[in-house]
Amino acid sequence: MRTEIDKLRSVRAPLMLLLAAQLVIVAGVSGLFLGGGADAADPVTARRAVAHAGLVSLFSLLLGILAVAGEYRHRTITDTYLGTPRRGRVIAAKLAVHTAAGVVFGLVSSVVAMTATAVWLSARGGALDLGSSAIWGTVAGCVAWNACFAAVGVGVGALIRNVTAAVAAALAWLALVEGIAGQLLGDLGRWLPFRSAQALEGVPFPGIDLLPQWAGGLALAGYAAVFVLLAASVTVRRDVT
Repeated sequence: MRTEIDKLRSVRAPLMLLLAAQLVIVAGVSGLFLGGGADAADPVTARRAVAHAGLVSLFSLLLGILAVAGEYRHRTITDTYLGTPRRGRVIAAKLAVHTAAGVVFGLVSSVVAMTATAVWLSARGGALDLGSSAIWGTVAGCVAWNACFAAVGVGVGALIRNVTAAVAAALAWLALVEGIAGQLLGDLGRWLPFRSAQALEGVPFPGIDLLPQWAGGLALAGYAAVFVLLAASVTVRRDVT
């Protein structure tokens, strides 16, 4: 775990992903209020703005993918396994460290989202109600979403060892496959990964039927566990190169 922490601190990719996520959050929150459909007096508006901290969990997913697939790309994975021959321990360490990094991503993103939301609400004559349990419920969901997606990323990166292929597969699922699968499955589409993650924020979206917040959290945690268990099983059995 110390080695994994050192790796995170010694490369620029995590910081660049974190900064990119904050830029997307500020742009997203600004777009929500500039679009003209945001009512500053409606408490749901503030929650939808803060929810951008969860939507950028894609960057946490990429961080998790790079944790394993990035080592195969740069051919450092051999040294990693020579230093720790028990590969299950390596995957477990990567999972723990990068899930924690996902929590950090979620916390930083939530602070930025709340700050941007407060600024825009103030400009529109409103205020962000920090005493609202609903707001903090959304923040908790955003942090959990980032943590779970980082864990899923570790699993995806271990299963698909090519960085480009792993990222392409993840983006294709989120942008295309899940939407089609959701239409085919009907009401069961609520249990798919991205829809489950959306439910974690506890924010109602017009025209979208979501699970309860607790159910979304359990479903997403279940997906993360499945990916990691599959990754650990496959990693132990196949060749390094």
